[in-house]
Amino acid sequence: MQKIQLRYYAELNDYLPPDQRYATNSRSIEVHQTIGEIIQDCGVPLDEIDVILLNGKSVDFSCEVSDGDMASIYPVFESFNVSTILRIRSKPLRESRFILDVHLGKLAYYLRMLGFDALYRNDFRDEELIRLSVAERRVLLSKDRKLLADPQITRAHNVRAMHPRQQLIEVLRRFDLFDSVLPFQRCIRCNSLLEPAPRESVLILLPPSVAQSFNEFQRCPLCNRVFWKGSHYTRMETFIKNILNSEGEEPLYESLPQLRRNKI
Repeated sequence: MQKIQLRYYAELNDYLPPDQRYATNSRSIEVHQTIGEIIQDCGVPLDEIDVILLNGKSVDFSCEVSDGDMASIYPVFESFNVSTILRIRSKPLRESRFILDVHLGKLAYYLRMLGFDALYRNDFRDEELIRLSVAERRVLLSKDRKLLADPQITRAHNVRAMHPRQQLIEVLRRFDLFDSVLPFQRCIRCNSLLEPAPRESVLILLPPSVAQSFNEFQRCPLCNRVFWKGSHYTRMETFIKNILNSEGEEPLYESLPQLRRNKI
């Protein structure tokens, strides 16, 4: 029987059975079988893959495999953790920007709270999501695998966690964003960057108790909403601290084993 060796890297291991993760595994192959077919048989989505090396050479999904081949499969490089590597710039050239489907409104709220550009509307149609993702180079976050399979999409992530807090941690891990968090920089309602606002300029917009108790304000230039460091700010600070402390916790995908069984 013909076999090849497979090695999946980084978060692609989340799709594999526990005894196959982070290891080189042998897999039986059929005549004229492609590497894309083998990856799908393993339960790993093709839209999560950026690079395939077959015997050290880059190939696409249509490449046929042979007995004794060695395949290394990598996720989107944007998610790789390079915190231990010497960087040549003070900040990365990449700035992760997102667009989210209708089912991820709370996740969009949380991403904005942490300072990330997260485009969201509850009336986005699939074609709009695809168009904006491509045109604005945004990562499309969705729970709809059919939507993410569209060939036009080049940046996407299938959100697998169910609870919004877990979804947030999943995205931070997936794109290595824990060190990029800059909270309270964006309007949580419309995603615009906030601007400092002198107290006198926003007095008419404030409740009397707030106007008497606070002196520092931020204002959204788009929706005109005003923010200050009230009790809600303290609660959000606690929430963000707990999120950042979760970086090293166990994987979050409670439903993934069932999904994996359905795909094999």
